[in-house]
Amino acid sequence: MAINLAKLKKLPEHPGVYFFLGKRKKILYIGKATSLRDRVRSYFSNDLLKTRSPLIAKMVEEAVTIDYKTTDSVLEALMLEADLIKKFQPYYNTEEKDDKSNNCVVITDEDFPQVLVIRKKDVKTEYFGPYPHGMQLKEALKIIRKIFPYRDAKCIPAEDQIKRGKTPRACFNRQIGLCPGVCTGEVSKKEYAKTVRNLKLFFEGKKSALLKNLQKQMREYAKSKEFEKAGEVKNKIFAINHIQDISLIKNNRNEETISSEKTFRVESYDIAHLAGKEMVGAMIVLENGQPNKADYRKFRIRDVKTVNDVASLAEVLRRRINHSEWKMPDLVVLDGSTAQLNIAKKIIPNIPLVAVVKNESHKPERIIGDMEMAISHEKEILLANAEVHRFVSAFHRRLRSKNWLR
Repeated sequence: MAINLAKLKKLPEHPGVYFFLGKRKKILYIGKATSLRDRVRSYFSNDLLKTRSPLIAKMVEEAVTIDYKTTDSVLEALMLEADLIKKFQPYYNTEEKDDKSNNCVVITDEDFPQVLVIRKKDVKTEYFGPYPHGMQLKEALKIIRKIFPYRDAKCIPAEDQIKRGKTPRACFNRQIGLCPGVCTGEVSKKEYAKTVRNLKLFFEGKKSALLKNLQKQMREYAKSKEFEKAGEVKNKIFAINHIQDISLIKNNRNEETISSEKTFRVESYDIAHLAGKEMVGAMIVLENGQPNKADYRKFRIRDVKTVNDVASLAEVLRRRINHSEWKMPDLVVLDGSTAQLNIAKKIIPNIPLVAVVKNESHKPERIIGDMEMAISHEKEILLANAEVHRFVSAFHRRLRSKNWLR
């Protein structure tokens, strides 16, 4: 390890973005933090492999030095992190997660643009992000929208309502001050375009340019004696300089705490059907050997139309990894054999995998796959396999019973 650990003590206890750099200052990984010092130091614990993925452990070994950029708030760090990852595409950021499943912010191209959150895989135009932390993005948008009220998909512009022969009505967000009045005709296209410009600067992490733009707007309003509008812009400048992101800080600290705790997460999968009918899948979770039933999930098989357990498992795994807001496992347990193991390796190549092979009586016969995991976590593997079989069977019975009664 080439990094001088003594220098970590000099990192500031401020929010910001950090960079792990390799040879020739190549950016390997970009992250954000509530406290740069605490977050970066967590990568150098003795149990790194237990608290982070093997990929991130490899990144730390490869890193030569660390750089950082402080921000005035966690919100700014979140925006800046996403913008920099999009710009530089660091290898270990793009490999750690399938960012096609992550959320992006899109500003639509129309007279009164909407601000929408959609999956990257569905994006057809310019976007901001992707943001791998779904709950944090949700909290961030709540804060941003209070400063810059914007139109969303539920807001129908006043002129469109009039064309339909209706009297313009305020959308719900207009009633609570989170829409500027696109639905009621209270804001012009020119004025709304200024809001969109400010939003873009915010999402790009360009605080200085944003403040400069707002100060220019404030002077223009004052010069034309539009003092009420000048006062509104002044309030926005104050809000940006004093962002109240307590909920975001709490959310971020929870995530950082979880990632640094010694929680070993096992996810186990199984498929159930009756002669190819009512095909379903299930996922159960163990954390430190105990079932975490809040994270159990059920799947109705949609795409596989014939009896094919391997293809059904592949569908379940693909749908699971599309949920970037779910915590990633340290080990995945499959019910099956080599075929199930091979398909899973293609879909989730960076996570340790094992499969429980059953005998003719459907009793566990042996464990294949990552043998180090199989030996050190045999008890958890067998428990997870038995629990997912119970869970998926119960789900399947309920579906059969419901359909039989129809």
